[in-house]
Amino acid sequence: MTFEYKNIVVAVDGSETAEVAFKKAIDISNRNDAQLVLSHVVDTRAFSTVEAYDRSLAVRAEKYAKELLEEYQLKAENAGVKNVTVSIEYGSPKVKIAKDVAPKFNADLIICGATGLNLMERFFIGSVSEHITRYALCDVLVVRENKS
Repeated sequence: MTFEYKNIVVAVDGSETAEVAFKKAIDISNRNDAQLVLSHVVDTRAFSTVEAYDRSLAVRAEKYAKELLEEYQLKAENAGVKNVTVSIEYGSPKVKIAKDVAPKFNADLIICGATGLNLMERFFIGSVSEHITRYALCDVLVVRENKS
């Protein structure tokens, strides 16, 4: 019996481990001829209080997300992935990826880096990857940075 993944969500935030996760996602997508969903969650909690004074922070975060996903989409398509979709969500990454993005795209695999850009959150309330692993209804591959 063979098992194939058909809908793969990869969480990207611009970190080094997200880049490694992205590369693995390309490989798995190509091997399984799967849809690859590039997901970035703009963490609105990080600037909700500041936003009242400076709306440009939210605008910059959204611009960063769009540019990041456009770059990843181009890389995935150039690597041979036939079906690439981008998804920008707003809120808490640890909640949105497992509970909103994955079900929305009928994901059977979520790929994420073991650590991301938000070091303070990991220190105080646990990592995004830990939360995804705990609450996702599909398989989760947590990728570690290659330290050679």
